Amino acid sequence: AEELRKYAKFMPSIKILPIYGGQDISKQIRSLSGNVQIVVGTPGRVMDHMRRHTLRLKNIKTIVLDEADEMLNMGFREDIETILKEIPSEHQTALFSATMPQPILDITHTYQKEDTINIQIQRKELTIPLVKQYYYEVKRQNKDEVCARLLDYYNPKLSLIFCNTKKMVDDLTENLKGRGYFAEGLHGDLSQAQRDKVMNGFRSGTVEILIATDVAARGIDVDDVEAVFN
Repeated sequence: AEELRKYAKFMPSIKILPIYGGQDISKQIRSLSGNVQIVVGTPGRVMDHMRRHTLRLKNIKTIVLDEADEMLNMGFREDIETILKEIPSEHQTALFSATMPQPILDITHTYQKEDTINIQIQRKELTIPLVKQYYYEVKRQNKDEVCARLLDYYNPKLSLIFCNTKKMVDDLTENLKGRGYFAEGLHGDLSQAQRDKVMNGFRSGTVEILIATDVAARGIDVDDVEAVFN
């Protein structure tokens, strides 16, 4: 929503509203009753407003599904299809996805026209030359210790650590905090206010190590990250 407001900087009549869980729904309902042209929402909260008839879809001209592959991996397929079924026939549907697995193609066949154009953007380089990459073969039980030693040895200004599960994020965060590191975790069980607090700390440098699941970390744009641990 913030990015769209930048795009519409010289179009004062365009109103953009983000809607997501964890935010007071009554405030969202009041905002939706105004003349809002663009709604940016999570599937669950969009469906909440559909059920309450506070989000009316009959005049929608465009629907964009962002991070479509990750949405499906997170189990949102039924929610997405519920929303798409409610959109009137005359509209444009755009899907943005890093990969195009079969479930995504199934949705395109069902909800897009046969002459849908597939646009692929080729990346010239997968990694920039300034990035050095290393891998270490370590036993599972030694990962935390090795991670801490690497942090001590290289002493990066800001670090990003990816874990596979929310529990692994919580466990590693607790472990590193117990060792005196300025670390915080980020995953889907946190409220929006908690996520904002963690991200603001990481951007300002009060949080030096951000530990996250790959889904929660989508879209993170922070300068000066010196090390990424997978």
